[in-house]
Amino acid sequence: CFDPIRRTIAAESLQKLVADGRVHPARIEEVVEQIKKEMSERIIKHGQDAILEAGIRGLHPKIIEAMGKLHFRTSYGQNVLRHSMEVAYLCQIIADQLGLNGAIARRAGFLHDIGKAMDHEMEGTHPAIGMEFARKFGEKSEAVLNAIAGHHGDIDATTPYTPIVMAADAISGARPGARRESMEMYVKR
Repeated sequence: CFDPIRRTIAAESLQKLVADGRVHPARIEEVVEQIKKEMSERIIKHGQDAILEAGIRGLHPKIIEAMGKLHFRTSYGQNVLRHSMEVAYLCQIIADQLGLNGAIARRAGFLHDIGKAMDHEMEGTHPAIGMEFARKFGEKSEAVLNAIAGHHGDIDATTPYTPIVMAADAISGARPGARRESMEMYVKR
C-alpha cells in the first residue's frame, strides 16, 4: 500500500484483532472503523501539536490535517513532519540573519512539503500539488506559495524566501543522522 495512513490503520486493526482473538467479518469491519476514527483524531492532534511547536498561526483546518498526515510519512527514512518543522526553524534563522521577515520564512519552510500528504492520490509533483492545496485552503502569501512550488527548482523564485527554503531543505536532509544511510554510502564515507 502506498498510503502510509491506510498501512497504519491496517497494521493496528490486525494487532487489535489478533490480541482480541475474535476474527470474523463483522468484527473486522467494527475494528477497522474504530481505528479509522482514532487515526483521524491522531492526525489532527499531530497537526495541531506541530503548528503550536512551530508557532504558525492562521492555518485552515484542512492544512492542519494535511500536516498531521505527514507524521506518518517518511522520505529517505526521515519523518516528513519533523523535517518540515526543522526546515521552518532553519528558514527563520536564515531570514533573520538576512534581515528578512522570519515569520514568513518559518511559515514557508513549515508548509514546503505539504504536497507529500496527498501526492500519492493526485497527479503531479509534491511542490505543485502542495502549492495548489495551500492556495485552495486560504494561504494568501505569494512568498509562501512560491516557496512551496519552487523549493525543488520547478518554477522560478519570485521572492528571496524560495531559495531560503531550498537551502534549509538541503541542510535538513543532508545533516548527519537525518536520513538512513545505505551501506555503500557508509563505506564510502
